[in-house]
Amino acid sequence: MPALICGSLAFDTITTFPGRFAEQILPEQVHILNVSFLVPTLRREWGGCAGNIAYNLQAIGGQPVILAAVGVDGSEYVGRVAGWGADTRLIHRDTVLHTAQCHITTDRDNNQITAFHPGAMSHAHQMKVPGRGERDDLAIGIIAPDGRDAMWQHAHQMHEAGIPFIFDPGQQLPQFNGEEHREIIGLARWVAVNDYEARMLEERTGWSPQAISQLPNIEGMVVTLAEHGCELWIRGERTAVPGVKAERVLDPTGCGDAFRAALLYGLERGWKLERCAALGNRLGSLKIAERGPQNHAIDPAILGEV
Repeated sequence: MPALICGSLAFDTITTFPGRFAEQILPEQVHILNVSFLVPTLRREWGGCAGNIAYNLQAIGGQPVILAAVGVDGSEYVGRVAGWGADTRLIHRDTVLHTAQCHITTDRDNNQITAFHPGAMSHAHQMKVPGRGERDDLAIGIIAPDGRDAMWQHAHQMHEAGIPFIFDPGQQLPQFNGEEHREIIGLARWVAVNDYEARMLEERTGWSPQAISQLPNIEGMVVTLAEHGCELWIRGERTAVPGVKAERVLDPTGCGDAFRAALLYGLERGWKLERCAALGNRLGSLKIAERGPQNHAIDPAILGEV
């Protein structure tokens, strides 16, 4: 059954810094930070969390339904997504603003500095999650990084529509205070963050991953650990799922989105969270071996290997 993906559609400008950020930034001088990074390579890619998740989900046999916003320059992107077979009927097309733009610089240790212009994404809340009786085929959903108002409204609308969803605050995590995070978590069925976001979420809410996993509505919390795989928290118990070694490491952009596509695919089919995470680690290893978030090929045969 289809999965509703609420998140951003964006154009990514990806550059590579051949050095290390840590060698260019003086910790004792961050209050007067003024740095410049020479980036010899530059690429334009299709991106945005919703687009990246949908790309991976469609490739492994899922049925993505995208709820997002594009701008006056977004027609080609919508056509590309429709070409995969994804459902684009819930994409808002703004007539004034441009599609969101993400500028990402990655250093030699795969650390990233990102600047994001929201553009039409700030109007994503104008599209609503279908209510009960309007569309009853949506089996699962995800609240991925998007406009703040959109994330807030769509989380509540999904809950009201009876669609179990993953809360993935990502880079938008700082946009919500502790009380707001606690409210959205109280509506979600699962939470997915990376290790840095997990620490920030705990700082804001006062809830550790273990504590979140013990909330009555939460079936599991996932904390991704890059090449080290991930840890799962289910009813207060921690399970480590090892990473998958990539053939090569070229670009981490979109790895988290590939992982989340695996969660949607497996959870919708009733898989245990550990199996979903194992597939996510496989997809992440395939993605990081290619440049850009939507250029890696996925052989559906990997579904039988997890």
